[in-house]
Order: sequence, then C-alpha cells, then structure tokens
Amino acid sequence: MTHARRTVDFSGSVTPHIPDYLEYCQGPASDIYFQRAADTLAGAGLDPVVTMEYFGDRDGLLCGMADVLDLLRRSLAGAAAPAEVWALADGSPIAAREVVLRVRAPYSGFGRLETAVLGTLASCSGWATAAREVVEAAGGKRVISFGARHVHPLVGPIMEQAAIAGGCVGCATPLGAERAGLAAPSGTMPHAMILVFGDTVRAALAFDAHMPDDVLRIVLVDTFKDEPEESLRVAEAMGERLRGVRLDTPWERGRVTVELVKEVRARLDLAGHRHVGIFVSGGMDAERVRQFVAAGAPVDSFGVGMAIAAAPPIGFTSDIKEVDGEPRTKRGRIPGVTPAPRLDRVL
Repeated sequence: MTHARRTVDFSGSVTPHIPDYLEYCQGPASDIYFQRAADTLAGAGLDPVVTMEYFGDRDGLLCGMADVLDLLRRSLAGAAAPAEVWALADGSPIAAREVVLRVRAPYSGFGRLETAVLGTLASCSGWATAAREVVEAAGGKRVISFGARHVHPLVGPIMEQAAIAGGCVGCATPLGAERAGLAAPSGTMPHAMILVFGDTVRAALAFDAHMPDDVLRIVLVDTFKDEPEESLRVAEAMGERLRGVRLDTPWERGRVTVELVKEVRARLDLAGHRHVGIFVSGGMDAERVRQFVAAGAPVDSFGVGMAIAAAPPIGFTSDIKEVDGEPRTKRGRIPGVTPAPRLDRVL
C-alpha cells in the first residue's frame, strides 16, 4: 500500500464533495491571496524560478511530509521548468526554525499550495509531537490513539496517522489504521452497547459469540457495577478468552486512579485471572500517564484521545529565498539558501 497516494484519494465516501484533492488545495481551501497573486503574475507575464524554504517555530516531530510531497509531485508535474525538492522524512525530530522542506521551481507550479503545505505540516507535526510525549511518558507501555472523536471526521484519520508516527501502536478508525499501515484498527465495545444489553456480562458474552477471533476480547467494566466486581464477573464468565478489561471511569466518579488499577489487578490475580490485562482510558494525558508509571500501576495499555487530538499545531512558515538565482527575501530573513545538511533530494 502506498500511503502518500491514499492521502490524496478523497474521491470516495470519505469526502465525496472533494473530487480532486490537488484542485481543492490549490483553490477553495487555499488563502485567496495566493490565487490573486497567481492571476496578477500571469497577467504581468512573470513566472520566475524561485527557491522557497519551509520551517517550524518550535522543536517537535515532523509529520505530514508524505502528504505534502505527493501534492508537490502532482502540482509540479506540469511546471514550465524542471523542479527540485529537498525534504526531511516524516518522523524526523526537528528544531525550531530548521528548514524541513526546500522547493526550487517556477512559482506558478506550487505557489497556490502554500496554505495546504503549511497547514498539513503544522497539524500533523503537532499531533505527532504530542503523541511522542505521551508514548515517552508511558515508558514502554502501549499507547493507542482514541482521539478521532475530538476532531472533524474529514481529518480524524489523518490525525490518527500522525499519532502512529508519534509512537502510538494503534488507532480507532479503519481509515486511520489503513493510512498508518496497520493491519486493523483498535477498539472493542462502547458503553452504548453494554447499556443496550443491560448487563456487562451479557454484552461480553454476546460480543464473544459474534466477533471474529482476531478481535481482542477486551471488556469495559465501569458501566453498571464497581470496577473490580465487574472485572471478576466478566473474567469468570469468559475464562481464558478474556484478553483484558478496560477502565474508563468518568470524572463524575473520580476517573481511573492508580489505586483502582492496583485493586483490580490484585483481585483478578487472587481469583486466578493473571492472564487478563488492564487497559486504561478516559482523560489520559502525558502527565497522568507519568503518574501511573511512576506509581507502578499495573497498566498494560493506555488509550489517549484529547491530549493528542487537541494538541497545538507547530507553526510553519515559508519564505522565498531566491528569485531566478538571485538571493532575495523579505526583511528579517537572510537572503539566499539556508544551510540545511539534513535535507535529502526527493525530486
């Protein structure tokens, strides 16, 4: 599977109103002044070869470059003169103001993509950077992205791909998993299903009966009863088929705590269910994950949503540095190509 190509194939049911993603990024989703600049330059008969550089405003983890390069390849395919592109790869750690992308091409070939390029790098790098912080806080325990519900559905899978780039091992949506190259999305059952059944054990047994074997048997245990009690009920009913229990206690009941996790683990172990893992979710962020790890809470996996999905973007900027080979840029910047030895020639 080619991830970059999938990122621009928005002609299916995901975004049926965007028949051509390149056209969308160059036109209706682009700052209008780029179109007006293009019209003005065309009217004046100007289309110089420019060198443009792109950089972020803070340290982080680069993400979104594969999407950007796909757009540039398609846009520059019909350029009036040969194009050259240098870039850092997705997943690269970056420093503030480090050049991550350089394009040398006729301005008409890529000028209208500036909004899309900056926005893609900004959002995806922000998500990936936040995910990396959570993953590092987890100290080797698995982290799964559950943040799709916190963003618009058109960008949820893109956010999840960025979370995987940041080190998460799973995500919730099928398209997010596909974009990230995962075999399948992660997730078992919502509270809604358990509420419809009216009993956690009934819901768990029905789930076990109707789901294929490759779907993990992880059961929510905070819907109707005390979490340790519900964990034991489910473990007794499902036996060895139960892979784990998920604690997602809401803030109205104090959320999941280190002490609660330790109690669930102890009661499962005393009853002979040492094989049952404990999955924790609900308001988790890097600081809370650190607290759980530091306290030795026996958590097997963390589910993290808002802390990744609502991460601030890294502010990316682009500057023309040369025009037809002449060093030229705006005040406050240094004219000419910036030394960037980590860049690789990609086009």
